[in-house]
Amino acid sequence: MANNLYNTMYNPDVLSCIANLSNDEVFTPPELVNQLLDMLPQDLFKSPDTTFLDPACKTGVFLREIAKRLLVGLEPIYPDLQERTDHIFKHQLYGIAITELTSHLSRRSLYCSKTANGNYSVTKFDTIDGNIRYKNVNHRWVGGKCAFCGASQQEYDRSNDLETHAYELIHTTRPEEIFNMKFDVIISNPPYQLSDGGNGASAMPIYQKFVEQAKKLNPRYLTMIIPARWYAGGKGLDEFRETMLKDSHISHLVDYVNAKDCFPGISIGGGVCYFLREKDYEGKCHYINIHDGNESESYRKLNEYPVFVRYNEAISIIEKVGITEAGSFSKYVGSRNPFGIPSSARGNKDKGDYILHSSAGTGFIPKSDVTQGIVNVEKYKVMISKVTAEHAGEPDKSGMFGVLSTTKVLKPKEVCTDSYLVAYACDTEQEAVNCATYMCTKFFRFLLLQAVTSINLSKDKFQFVPDEDFSHDWTDEMLYKKYKLNEEEIAFIENMIKEKSIGGDE
Repeated sequence: MANNLYNTMYNPDVLSCIANLSNDEVFTPPELVNQLLDMLPQDLFKSPDTTFLDPACKTGVFLREIAKRLLVGLEPIYPDLQERTDHIFKHQLYGIAITELTSHLSRRSLYCSKTANGNYSVTKFDTIDGNIRYKNVNHRWVGGKCAFCGASQQEYDRSNDLETHAYELIHTTRPEEIFNMKFDVIISNPPYQLSDGGNGASAMPIYQKFVEQAKKLNPRYLTMIIPARWYAGGKGLDEFRETMLKDSHISHLVDYVNAKDCFPGISIGGGVCYFLREKDYEGKCHYINIHDGNESESYRKLNEYPVFVRYNEAISIIEKVGITEAGSFSKYVGSRNPFGIPSSARGNKDKGDYILHSSAGTGFIPKSDVTQGIVNVEKYKVMISKVTAEHAGEPDKSGMFGVLSTTKVLKPKEVCTDSYLVAYACDTEQEAVNCATYMCTKFFRFLLLQAVTSINLSKDKFQFVPDEDFSHDWTDEMLYKKYKLNEEEIAFIENMIKEKSIGGDE
């Protein structure tokens, strides 16, 4: 009888349809919500005292799926359906909507009415909101940025009739005062990013702020779906990464390398993950990695390495390589914009002091255009694209990665724009060729992949790759033998990394 409250009203499930739409807001499919709920102790859904909060409601799907479980679990205590419904909705389920529109949608999903005191609400509240609130809060501008979320004043200082994305949970120093109560479970799929006012589509992550604020509420259980880019840190995520990796209260972490396996039709660079943090748990994390239809699991400490290694099968390979900071290839990789030339530069077609490599091909530029990296101008250089070969960091349809796209040897007096990195510089062409050959091995690119969680490459992403002797060339067979990889480890690399040779489209 309890299931009829929802099952007769959502066929097909409108929230499944919404979740399959490509949109800036990533909506959560009901099937995925239930995967998170399955991680929780199921006795929580049999207690009339368990309280739940979604602090970033979009469709209300989390609260609706929780309600379904409570309606079944509390039937022995409240045999009457209406009495049971009233207790659950008024005393156990709470939400904070991210916009006024999503507050209506969430109430419609949970109460079957966009107003909680409306004639069609399955339980009657005294207010329009019920327990799903939306408050139009403001950013606090300090020096052109919001002191709470870091949003650009230029981008988000808008009139009241426009959405400002000032989310209530992360725009307060006292989140516990929003509802003035304790929550047993906090569960959500928070907003992922905001434009930071930079060039192009530059954006900053904000999902970590929802996790941090939720922790301040000290729930017994905290579970959220977030992008996996935090594994490697960067752009506002370094402190969050360090905190998450050393948090021994995280009991479960489920990792999707390809976000489309989690959110159909949506690309999220680096994939996504969801976790369960238990206040009373302390120990190793039950980690599950899902890629290309394969699922592997292990119990691990998350802070084994400076970045989180997402493939369980890669751990033994990294251990055999036994890399140290001094012996890492990363020491050769230069910083971004190696010669101070913007990505938009194309040079001219006729004459110049140097040959310029850009994404449009080659041209000529005067010596004066080179403002940095001058020491490398007269050297042989291995040039690589500063972004990976994969769109949004996702594998191809066969589940394989190229990792590096353009890999070319530049001669003296050849330079490149900010679209590229200089990965290695030396005095002889043969040494540069040997290095480029090494970089094209599956072994090299596999180890590089272990620190890559977005499309961008940088010096730190090469931390697991060993330095080698470039007085001769290298093949995968030579490297597998040197590091004593077994047949299983070799097969894992071979099946994950594509073939590659020196070159690539510019």
